[in-house]
Amino acid sequence: MTQQPDQNPLERLLEHRVSPAHLRQRLGIERDREKRIFGQGPAFFHIENWYSVHALMRGLLRLSGLHGRGRRNALKLQVTRNEIWINDLPQAFEGFTLLHLTDLHLDINDEMPEAIARRLRDVDYDLCVITGDFRARTYGPYDRALQAMARVREALRDPVYAVLGNHDSIQMVPGLEAMGVHVLLNEAVPVERGGERIWLAGIDDPHYYEAHNIEKATAAIPEGAVSILLSHSPEPYQHAAHAGFDAFLCGHTHGGQICLPGGFPLMLNARAPRSVCNGPWRCHNMAGYTSRGTGVSVVDVRFNCPPEMTLHTLHRRDPYPESASGG
Repeated sequence: MTQQPDQNPLERLLEHRVSPAHLRQRLGIERDREKRIFGQGPAFFHIENWYSVHALMRGLLRLSGLHGRGRRNALKLQVTRNEIWINDLPQAFEGFTLLHLTDLHLDINDEMPEAIARRLRDVDYDLCVITGDFRARTYGPYDRALQAMARVREALRDPVYAVLGNHDSIQMVPGLEAMGVHVLLNEAVPVERGGERIWLAGIDDPHYYEAHNIEKATAAIPEGAVSILLSHSPEPYQHAAHAGFDAFLCGHTHGGQICLPGGFPLMLNARAPRSVCNGPWRCHNMAGYTSRGTGVSVVDVRFNCPPEMTLHTLHRRDPYPESASGG
């Protein structure tokens, strides 16, 4: 492709990945929505940008004596195991395990990167996926988030794939990829094992930027091939199921982060049924999982909703078992 003389450095880095229109639209929306609380995007209210409320919440937690306990809770990462059964999964991928991290918000708490890296030492997996929100704020500098991610990346084994969340700028992509995090921007890549192949696809943020394009993400996937979709939010789950994906991994909701006893969330912040906003679920033939998140957002605490990194293990399910055949 001939380089245009007026291309900026970001366009040159991403010219084979996204269209110039996609890049201009996302950068334009980032500028337009910067520091806006009300009336921007599909959601009327964005609590992430109301920083006076963040300070108020921290103050109330300190007065109640709960802030310290909530911060400690946020650093107690659990490893959750989830089994995903897929029709006609290639035999070479039986037992294949994906490590799923999401909603890291790495620059909200300086202790978080080391806590994640420390917990990763005891985790065994074949491939890592990260479903967005590397940064704490939805605007402004992202250098601290990238520096913190570099520490986490040191603890991760290859390969590592990711998608962008509603807190992330597309300008972060070159920095992430320089450290070996392959960001999927409405793209799909083959994953090979033992001479067989499945596909991993990822879409740009569907919640805040509405920059997702499932049709483009499926373009390279052969008809009938096993495929897994990464999305920041569960919101496009129905479209993904009807597009033929076998599994859908996402985050964004934090499981509520601050929940009532028993894990009932006070808020989930997603335009989707609660049934698809935390943990495993199904939609038609597609298995889904919405992680309650590895980090924290708005305030650096968790209550009745521990952070997690999830190990998804793939298993083959025969859609026509012998026992089901009539005689």
